[in-house]
Amino acid sequence: MANSRIVIDHDFTVGPVNPRLFGSFVEHLGRCVYDGLYEPGHPLADENGFRSDVIHLVKELGITTIRYPGGNFVSGYRWEDGVGPKDQRPRRLDLAWHSIESNQFGLDEFAKWTEAVNSEVMLAVNLGTRGLENAIELLEYANVRTGTTVSEQRAANGHPEPYGVKMWCLGNEMDGPWQIGHKTADDYGKLAAQVARSMRKTDGSIELVACGSSNREMPTHGEWERVVLEHTYDLVDYISCHAYFEEQDGDLLSFLASGTQMDDFIKEVVAAIDHVKSLKRTDKTVNISFDEWNIWYRSHYPKATRPNGVDEWGVVPRLLEDVYTVADAVAFGGLMITLLRNADRVTSASLAQLVNVIAPIMTEPGGPSWRQTTFFPFAQASALGRGEALQVKITSPSHSTDRYGEVSTIDAVATYDAARNATTVFAVNRGNTETVDLDIVLRGDLMAATVTATTLSDDDVYAANTLSAPERVTPQANDTAAISGSSVTVSLPPVSWTVIDIRH
Repeated sequence: MANSRIVIDHDFTVGPVNPRLFGSFVEHLGRCVYDGLYEPGHPLADENGFRSDVIHLVKELGITTIRYPGGNFVSGYRWEDGVGPKDQRPRRLDLAWHSIESNQFGLDEFAKWTEAVNSEVMLAVNLGTRGLENAIELLEYANVRTGTTVSEQRAANGHPEPYGVKMWCLGNEMDGPWQIGHKTADDYGKLAAQVARSMRKTDGSIELVACGSSNREMPTHGEWERVVLEHTYDLVDYISCHAYFEEQDGDLLSFLASGTQMDDFIKEVVAAIDHVKSLKRTDKTVNISFDEWNIWYRSHYPKATRPNGVDEWGVVPRLLEDVYTVADAVAFGGLMITLLRNADRVTSASLAQLVNVIAPIMTEPGGPSWRQTTFFPFAQASALGRGEALQVKITSPSHSTDRYGEVSTIDAVATYDAARNATTVFAVNRGNTETVDLDIVLRGDLMAATVTATTLSDDDVYAANTLSAPERVTPQANDTAAISGSSVTVSLPPVSWTVIDIRH
């Protein structure tokens, strides 16, 4: 059995963990909204048509902030279509996902739904087919209390109090040729600056997110960030990152080490931000909103935007409904570790998406809902990964991967929550052959009083939770966790996610 070691000192911190790190994402795509959040007529639907079983699971997941309504969808969206009497709302073609949008669920419904799940609204504005005027009117509808035609329209629609939305995305993936209204970095930067300036005049309390690179493989990555930030640095609070990962060609070991690529992406974007900061000679620091991230098997959906054929437009089609395995959950846990390790600069993140579409929660129309394997690492990190992210020194055996070369077999991060007087270690065993003993050395004046641990693993790394077997995979108590002097020891099986909670 191999051995590994991490050293934790509570005096060495990365920075506070912003609760917004545990955000998610709802897009009008497939069955995320319809049959997911909203299904009037379902036996468990409330008076608003919201599925109460989904509300319960979202609360359990610990979602803090939810980005809406896209995603690619937003670049062709008229927000006005989704407010007012439902029998008067138009049906529109959704060019992003080759579907028909009924608009029976819009901003007012979403705001009410987020209130039900105790989450913060994060809105994106359409900078694809629309621009400055539309963005200002949407902000006015959402945040101005009264006295204008648009704010009084909201009141007439049954919502007299403003929504007070703080976080706003200035478009979505505008660097991508697939995006409706795709722009060059210079054109987008100029537009984003104009919109940001006017939005701040409307509501000076908002926080704004400029579009960064859609993924690290974009040919414009790095240069895109530089150009956009030179236009917007003084006007925005965040620049976005998006990244998706999947196991390719049976290369499990590289897939389990996906956090390596996410970490590199973050460092590259931080370098671009700080380069512009130095050019501007400013004390202001722009941070990262990693507002799309997940495991997504894009290779399974080569024609995902044409689910019903080139000439047919689907109504609530089943799109991107990946079924997640133990291996996916472990890779996912590694991504959570990476976000926490970079908590000083990644201060907002959105798991894409929340229900049915590449999601931790699945539903069946008229039927049950259940937790996918990726549900558990997120829920545990959101519940226990609060307070301060800590610097940890990891000593671990290593192994070779085709994509990333030599990587440490054990990856881990720790947080300290003063409110609970507890240190939590999140660890993954990225190897697929042997159990590794982990020795957690606590330095400083906080000693371990109690320790509990849970591990998600399985002899079949491709085991999954499904409609027919919704509880096939769940975290189990790890009884190897023990206190030994100033250390805590625990055994980590291969391809596993483990949470060690140490009370002081």
